[in-house]
Amino acid sequence: MHVWLFTVGEPLPIENSQPRLLRTGILANLLADRGHEVVWWTSAFDHFRKRFHFSEDRTIEARAGLCLKLLHGCGYRSNVSLSRLVDHRQIARKFAVQSHSEMKPDLILCSFPTIELSVEAVRYGHRERVPVVLDIRDFWPDVFVEIVPPALRPLARIMLHPLFRATREACAGATAVIGITPQFVEWGLRLAGRPGTRLDRDFPHGYVDEPPPTESADAARALWRARGLQPGDSIACFFGTIGRQFELETVIEAAAMLRERCPSLKFVLCGSGDRLDRYRVLAHGLQNVLFPGWVQSAEIWTLMRLSLAGLAPYRSERSFTLSLPNKVIEYLSAGLPIVSSLDGAVRTLIAQYNCGLAYENADAAGLAENLCRLYEDAELRSRLSTNADATFRERFVANKVYGRMIEHLETVCSEYRRSATGGHEH
Repeated sequence: MHVWLFTVGEPLPIENSQPRLLRTGILANLLADRGHEVVWWTSAFDHFRKRFHFSEDRTIEARAGLCLKLLHGCGYRSNVSLSRLVDHRQIARKFAVQSHSEMKPDLILCSFPTIELSVEAVRYGHRERVPVVLDIRDFWPDVFVEIVPPALRPLARIMLHPLFRATREACAGATAVIGITPQFVEWGLRLAGRPGTRLDRDFPHGYVDEPPPTESADAARALWRARGLQPGDSIACFFGTIGRQFELETVIEAAAMLRERCPSLKFVLCGSGDRLDRYRVLAHGLQNVLFPGWVQSAEIWTLMRLSLAGLAPYRSERSFTLSLPNKVIEYLSAGLPIVSSLDGAVRTLIAQYNCGLAYENADAAGLAENLCRLYEDAELRSRLSTNADATFRERFVANKVYGRMIEHLETVCSEYRRSATGGHEH
């Protein structure tokens, strides 16, 4: 197949330091490995570090069988902002113009969000008679309403009506709806206004747990030593965009509680975001809290294997409670027990597989108690770690998850061709 992928906001395979590829990046490589030709339409803006990869549109041959089409928009400083919506609209418009001069694909897989690019994908698919598979990853624009005070939500819905209308167009226009959990697929089908078929199904996030090259791992361990981590330290790690979706104030409060009871326990909170400075101020004077900023994939890999737990301090909002975030699966890949405040699917996973510990949102004492149990009880750590590793092997290995996903995309393409030719493929 000649496949177009649409995803904005993931790490790209264009960096020199082995980027930590996520769903689309992993899938793109596996498609290319299987002989498919892949064009990945994305943004020239680095969503995580809030900077541009390039100052103009750029086409890059990332590897044999994988071409990146980077489109330049205005960028944005905050994930929740008008400028982000403007940026997404600019990217979608550029695709609409540039797609006319590109070789027509056999299939489009479009991540949702962004809303605007999803709409342009289904419009292109209808015009050119190309099947479009919509991969639901977040409940836009519902999430924008949820962050508004309840009294203002009816007004917010009115103001966001164009986005709701566009979302319905994208879902209704897709040949198939997939998503990261069954609930995400159901949401897309409800907006599409149709019942599900065998082409609509869920695929969780998968993760590649291959170690970095030895020299990269050695350099990463040296970096952690230089940042103050010592042999014998017990570490609770976190990786992510440091924004409103995480209750890091609760983590910092728990760290303050544990300074004396667990003296060698360190909280290493990695990432950048619009709340980083605020949290650094909150943690001022706490020697057991470290904010190293944005870290590379080898540093993530080594830190997880130095840690006793992976923190998932999400706010229990609907878009998260129905999800199994990539961060959780990343922790499982290293055999790390998950310590999470997130209600819903993650808490069910923890209970079902006994692969972590849960606490309530904003409950710093509960978080502190869970971490103290892991710190003091080697048998508990070992049991949860073994279960975390087994859970990953059973459910989330990237080659298995995305291998099934590729087979499904091939089925969608084949059935679309068959229906377009009256039941006879040529």
